[in-house]
This record gives sequence, C-alpha cells and structure tokens, in this order.
Amino acid sequence: MSNRFRQALIFLPIAALLIALGYWNVRPESFDEIQMDTTPDTSIDFFVDNPHTRQFKADGTLSYRITASKLEHVKATDITLLDLPDLLVYRADEPPWHVQSKRGEVAPSGEQVELIDDVRVQRTDAKNRKTLLTSSRMTVFPDKEYAETSQAVKIEAANGVTTANGMKAYLNEGRMLLLSNVRGQHEVR
Repeated sequence: MSNRFRQALIFLPIAALLIALGYWNVRPESFDEIQMDTTPDTSIDFFVDNPHTRQFKADGTLSYRITASKLEHVKATDITLLDLPDLLVYRADEPPWHVQSKRGEVAPSGEQVELIDDVRVQRTDAKNRKTLLTSSRMTVFPDKEYAETSQAVKIEAANGVTTANGMKAYLNEGRMLLLSNVRGQHEVR
C-alpha cells in the first residue's frame, strides 16, 4: 500500500468523527433557542415632565405633596427616578417640612423616597424660627413622617450650627436623633 493511501485511511475516520461532533454541537434546533440576556433591563417604560402628586391622610387632610422636574419609571425594578424632587410633608397646624434634592428614587410601593445629592430639609417652628438640615443622601418615609441618613448631617438653626454623622428625624414630632460624632456651636441669647 502506498503511503498516501495509509494516511487517507487514518485521517478519514478522524475527519468523519469531527464532522459528526460538529453536527451534534451545531444542531438546527439550537438556532431556535432563545439566547438569555444577562444584562439588567434598565429601560424606561414611561416618563412625565413636571409631575405633581398629592397624598391625603384618612381624615382628608393633606399628608404630603411632591413635585419634580422629571419622573422616569424603570420597568424591570418598578423604581421611579426623580430629577429635582421637591417634597412638602404637612404636620397638623404647623408649617410643613420642605425637603429637596438633586435626584430621588421612589420605591415600588411608594412608601420610601431615597434623596440623593444636595439634600435640604427646611422647617419653621411655631415661633417662626427656621431650621435647615443638609446632607448628601437621605431616606424619607412620607407616610410615617420619618427620615434617616447614615451620612454627614449639618443642622443650621437660629441658635447655632450642629454637625453629626447619621440622623433619625421624626418629622411629625419635630425632633431629631443624631447618631455619632455630634458637634455643635451655639449662641446663648
């Protein structure tokens, strides 16, 4: 037998085996399979320019009012994104708490609003004294009239300035609990 014929007898079964393996790996039915996309779906299913929302308590009094320059709803997570959110939280017979930030995220249930970047919380007490609270991030629970943050907080009031790391604010009671590294500079009048 010739050398060429022997090589053909050796390579022919190997070639047939490779063709068979290729056929089984590239089956025509595999073209029908749906390829799974592992990237998260962040598509916006609707948006609103200049939205205004009012929430009322069970007794019919106004609980809070929120506006924004733009609202976008993320379909996959059911989170609502806000640009320049502006929230007024109303309290009995007192002026409302005024809460603002650059961005916000509203949880799917609407019970929680995450305020992000340049958060400002202003209030006026019964004696018409103003208090301004600033932070980089804050979580507000409008229905519970409660807000919290683990970020640095600065509170400017009529009688001085207080800073702290972390805070819990009970808006309905008009009191704040500062969590750590509390420092204050106050004027005695």
